[in-house]
Amino acid sequence: MARVPYLTRSDARPGTQRVWERVESERKMPTANLFLALANAPELLDAFLSYANALRGASLDPKLRELAILTVGHATRSEYEVAHHQSHATKAGITPEQLADIEQFESSSEFTDTERAIMRLARESTLNVEVGDELWSEAARYLSDQELVELALTIGWYNSGARLMALMDIELEPAYVNEDGARLTGGRSA
Repeated sequence: MARVPYLTRSDARPGTQRVWERVESERKMPTANLFLALANAPELLDAFLSYANALRGASLDPKLRELAILTVGHATRSEYEVAHHQSHATKAGITPEQLADIEQFESSSEFTDTERAIMRLARESTLNVEVGDELWSEAARYLSDQELVELALTIGWYNSGARLMALMDIELEPAYVNEDGARLTGGRSA
């Protein structure tokens, strides 16, 4: 069970209706548990949404962004992150075969050299924080400086998200879990 209550619009404090309207207009309904938990700090939820939207609107190829996010999700074992980004990944052009092979991307024939470079950077940063020059240079062969900064911000942001979800024990919504309790996501570990 989550360590803070999941709030609803009816729980909104005076002056926070705009944040609720924003969540409802910008995110899928029903509202994800993460946002319901963050609603306990509505001003920060508002900033959280702005930052997440800025990353989604960046120039980094959405497919590379989602591969980085899913790599972070798998590396942190964030079931919530992985489940929530499956649909984003599919919309960005990631194939079902790629979704199934995220954890084995190094040995999978489903990924390009560019995709592997981005995923290596995401995994290394997630698991070891510091990234060697060789890995950075590998990704830099395929991305502009702006895209590299956007990728770094994406990797850092989704690492913080995975840790935030774990720290607050945010539960995966019923729509992502079948009747046996297994998560409804792609991948061999699902």
